[in-house]
Amino acid sequence: MLNNLFPNVRPRRLRKNKTIRNLVSETKLHKSKLIQPLFVSDSNPEKQSITTMPGQFIHSRDSLFFEIDELQKLGINTIALFPNISQTKKDNDGTEALNPDNFMCKLVSEIKARFNEVVLVTDVALDPYTTTGHDGIIENKDVDNDKTLKALEEMSVNLASAGSDIIAPSDMMDGRVGKIRKKLEEANLKDTIILSYSAKYSSSFYGPFRDAVGSQQVEGISKDSYQMDKRNLNEALKEAKLDLDEGADILMVKPGLPYLDVIREISSNIDAPLFAYQVSGEYSMLQMGIDKKLFKHNVIPETLISLFRAGSSSVITYYARWVAENYDNISK
Repeated sequence: MLNNLFPNVRPRRLRKNKTIRNLVSETKLHKSKLIQPLFVSDSNPEKQSITTMPGQFIHSRDSLFFEIDELQKLGINTIALFPNISQTKKDNDGTEALNPDNFMCKLVSEIKARFNEVVLVTDVALDPYTTTGHDGIIENKDVDNDKTLKALEEMSVNLASAGSDIIAPSDMMDGRVGKIRKKLEEANLKDTIILSYSAKYSSSFYGPFRDAVGSQQVEGISKDSYQMDKRNLNEALKEAKLDLDEGADILMVKPGLPYLDVIREISSNIDAPLFAYQVSGEYSMLQMGIDKKLFKHNVIPETLISLFRAGSSSVITYYARWVAENYDNISK
């Protein structure tokens, strides 16, 4: 019985003061482990606030460059970039995503030319480019998996050729990692990293993100047919193993906080870096609670630490900049 060990064993000895607690802490939150997502419009002349994400913006080209420069000065060197594409450039098949001279490809090239130390993560899915708001091509009132794969292959090669360091397929089509890896090898883009959204759940926490990229669904087809069922855990492990076998370098769980058990399961059973995405709905919940003074800013590091404690190697979070600016001060 543990009670018989007292007073020889006193766990509180290691909680005596902050210096000792820091020495023995099992989990560390550091800005070098955080990725800042940014939204950018192909048409806005200046940045615009996102109503459903207080404190976040859809950037113009110029404001994006300014923001990246500021993030670099703060020590945030990894950016996940998401486009907001004009409605006139969208169609059912997301054709503009396959244009090697599209807005995103040109922007990626410019960013890499200006900021050679920035690691750039670009999303691979058709939803910003489709009139349906779906991640794939609709045929016969369903997302056609294999037709979508051909588009994703081409989109990936375009972004990698433009200079993207990390390609992040978020579409959840079957077999997409293997197809993308093969095309990257054929194009002599063998050093491009694939960060696979292996366990992307069909979640209610994505709403503000869809506002930001303009990908609200307009057809009566559910993303449940390709994103994962929130009731399943073993399936996440299966998807992660498949993606790793197909050539993924890094795996990801999305959303973060509601799926801590999934992060733990994958990180405990698969030998690969695992990222978590603290998604837009998680951010908006926290930020609105902070703005209404329901709790203080210290809930931000608490939630991020929980993601690392569960087994995340790194976290994509809209609070990356906030951590770089504030965490050292509030943790002293």
